[in-house]
Amino acid sequence: MEPSRVLDHRGRPIERRQLTEEIAAPTLTGVRSPLSGNPGDGLNPVRLANIMREADRGEPVRYMELAEVVEERDPHYLSVISTRKRSVSQIEITVDPGGEDAHDLEMAEMVRDWLKRDELASELFDILDCIGKGYSFTEIIWDSSEGQWRPERLEWRDPRWFRFERRDLATPLMLDEHGRELPLPAFKFIFPALKAKSGLPLRGGLSRVAAWGWMFKAYTARDWAIFTQTYGQPLRLGKYQAGSSEEDKSTLFRAVANIAGDCAAIIPESMSIDFVETQNVGASIDLYERRSDWLDRQISKAVLGQTTTTDAVSGGHAVSQEHRLVQEDIERADAIALAGVLNRDLIRPWIDLEYGPQARYPRVRIAREEPEDVQALSTALAALVPLGLKVRAAEVRTRLALSEPGEGDEVLGAAPVADAPPVEAAPPALQAEGDIRPAREHIAGLAERLEAELQPEVRDLLERIETMLSKAGSLEEFREMLLAGFPDLDTSELTRALAGGLIAAEAAGRLALEDESG
Repeated sequence: MEPSRVLDHRGRPIERRQLTEEIAAPTLTGVRSPLSGNPGDGLNPVRLANIMREADRGEPVRYMELAEVVEERDPHYLSVISTRKRSVSQIEITVDPGGEDAHDLEMAEMVRDWLKRDELASELFDILDCIGKGYSFTEIIWDSSEGQWRPERLEWRDPRWFRFERRDLATPLMLDEHGRELPLPAFKFIFPALKAKSGLPLRGGLSRVAAWGWMFKAYTARDWAIFTQTYGQPLRLGKYQAGSSEEDKSTLFRAVANIAGDCAAIIPESMSIDFVETQNVGASIDLYERRSDWLDRQISKAVLGQTTTTDAVSGGHAVSQEHRLVQEDIERADAIALAGVLNRDLIRPWIDLEYGPQARYPRVRIAREEPEDVQALSTALAALVPLGLKVRAAEVRTRLALSEPGEGDEVLGAAPVADAPPVEAAPPALQAEGDIRPAREHIAGLAERLEAELQPEVRDLLERIETMLSKAGSLEEFREMLLAGFPDLDTSELTRALAGGLIAAEAAGRLALEDESG
């Protein structure tokens, strides 16, 4: 396919000349000015509602400015939104080749090499600005100076410099230096829309929720400050004698007023000042603090899905673990969405520029490596391998992150198993044709002997295990029932009995074959 016919995912052809230039950089006197307004100053419910309505109509400037203000002025929101972004931007990124041939592996290795850049974590953090605002724009600056296409850097761009088409309020547009709305050039921008809810990108950001919480908390903080200023100090009560002149009264009032700030004043000897303490200040202050904490917890729920990792709440270790799982679910969803955007807006365009359109493309994957449950794997192997399950030793070593021992390495071996009860040699009837009644009697006697040797507690143990097995709905449930019912089980007696039982079972099986063949 000719280079001019390479299309982006929206069907637009690329203009290679633009790819190496910065087309959305800020200009101090132009439309893309880095200077921002402060719509948060004097914010009230009416103004906030109007800002939201403007954004809903496709005019997002004041809303984007407000989102910046909230993130700057609310320490709690800044903490939780940064935690969510950093948790994803620091996950290791892996690359899966599109196929197994040399060409597929070469393309995957090229992407892996680029992902080793030190700047990548910071660039991903900026791309995830979409979590708060609903969307973000990152310009790709391409480099072709050495005859090969390569992303030189990823630059965050202020979302105030972009708009959406009026017909759907979803297709992004950019503002040029004259303020004209133009389609995004192909292969030039990473545009993620990681929305907190379904709907338009302009209404999908967490900043819409955080703005209301921050405004109400600002009211609470203001009232708390006024209360502290008013009641945090005792009431100054000035007393003057009957017949005092207006000048004396004015002198006394100035003295009382100055004590609040200067903590010093002079008055005539005939006057007095009393200090009256407020008795219920503690309860009133607690009300303001509880309201602020409650609003913070609502923001934690909105951003992280839980509260225990950010707020001191009761519930113990179990609740903390459960809440951490909720946060991990959100992190996993963010990582999958971010990987999809990178594959669409960065990796595939890069491969098209360097190699041309392909049938298969390498794909980046962002996910934490799940730790192997060694105990569950060991328990399953110990139970299933003796029953005949064949497992490759190499696969088990890989699951357990263990290497193959080399020649001369000291290796760990299995602990010696308790000796099984001696078993009398099988009678000739098991090896040759003839009367097999002596063999039957021998097997029956062996079974009776094993039954007699089983201790009562071992028999009780087997009965309990049989009951658990009959009630369990799956092997996993059976395992959990065993672990809960026998946390400190001594298996030596059971091992000895089972070893003898297996020998008896094998002998009985051979006799059954003798019967069928006879």
